[in-house]
Amino acid sequence: MQLNYHTLKNGIRLVHQQVVSPVAYFGVILNTGSRDEEKDEQGIAHFIEHVIFKGTKNRKAYHIISRIEDVGGELNAYTTKEETAVYATLLNEDYERSMELISDILTNSTFPEKELEKEKEVVIEEINSYKDSPSELIFDEFEEVLFDGHPIARNILGTPANVKKFSRKNIFDFIARNYHTDQIVLSSVGSLPFEKIIRYAEKYFGPIPEKRRTTKREGFYNYQASERIVQKDTFQAHCIVGNIAYDHQHPRRIGMVLLNNILGGQSMNSRLNLSLRERNGLAYNIESNYTAYSDTGEFSIYFGTDKENLDRAINLIQKELQQLKIKELGSLQLSKAKKQLIGQLAISSENREDLMLSIGKSYLLYDKVDSMKQVYRKIDQLTSREILEISNEILDQSKTSILIYK
Repeated sequence: MQLNYHTLKNGIRLVHQQVVSPVAYFGVILNTGSRDEEKDEQGIAHFIEHVIFKGTKNRKAYHIISRIEDVGGELNAYTTKEETAVYATLLNEDYERSMELISDILTNSTFPEKELEKEKEVVIEEINSYKDSPSELIFDEFEEVLFDGHPIARNILGTPANVKKFSRKNIFDFIARNYHTDQIVLSSVGSLPFEKIIRYAEKYFGPIPEKRRTTKREGFYNYQASERIVQKDTFQAHCIVGNIAYDHQHPRRIGMVLLNNILGGQSMNSRLNLSLRERNGLAYNIESNYTAYSDTGEFSIYFGTDKENLDRAINLIQKELQQLKIKELGSLQLSKAKKQLIGQLAISSENREDLMLSIGKSYLLYDKVDSMKQVYRKIDQLTSREILEISNEILDQSKTSILIYK
């Protein structure tokens, strides 16, 4: 994987991977998200993601959409707790228009009042639809349990009351406080030569005034395990069990990724899927997830089951966790787990949109991007002893929080 890097004078960074393909992928990733909101701003980072497409000094909303879609491309965006991304997929011959358009969106959006009011209703409908899905809602509420009282605990969508209050001034204030040129990465995958990509980047992003970040995010330090049971009018019980975990920079992050994959990753042969679904028929969906943030992380196990099977399912999960805490993986088990994870990463890297977002995020966080060979080498270097130690630290029942909908 040959990557090329360039930094504009204003601090904006560019990473490009040249591939042989008629399709190109370009995105802008900003190191800001919902955890950067003030309490009365909850939901504004996500709201901005919606309304940046609603008009600029140069274009109306329809012209923004048409600029990419008229040539068969796609324009998209997302918001997480710590990042915002705007990105496009289109033919190589139309690459420049994607960079010009996204620059226009990010620097010249006018946020017309009429469009804001319409989009508020759209976002409120999104919030309401989310509330109708307990299997999704429980993840947000679990973060409220884990990170109680901290900005990272608040859900990304916000509340209807907050969304209704957002004004143009609120939007411009948030952007002014959080959009910094040294916290922006332009990420690109396509067959255009890097020299041409640099010219486009200098043309459309070079004129942005330099603005460096001088403040740090509020850290999270005071985790306490807790249990919460919420009565819900649902057919199933929904449950999440978990703990805080390693941040982006932690030396055991890769080991945590492997442990998560062994326990409840995407494969049908994960330990939890075999135990709860295949052997006992207690759950249709059982999964574990690990998310790393800049200064903390989260590990969780989610499942849904008939209410009368809830206690049995929890006991089976605790049994699997206990096994990982008391018994080192055998050499064959560890080898298979490593090979499985490496295979999954190799396959996912073939999705070039995901690849573009992945290298952009890596460059944003680490100021470098490991090659796939470097990543595989880190996985291969993991030992059974390390996995055992990580298990005892993260899967410690005394540190575990639990949230149940029943």
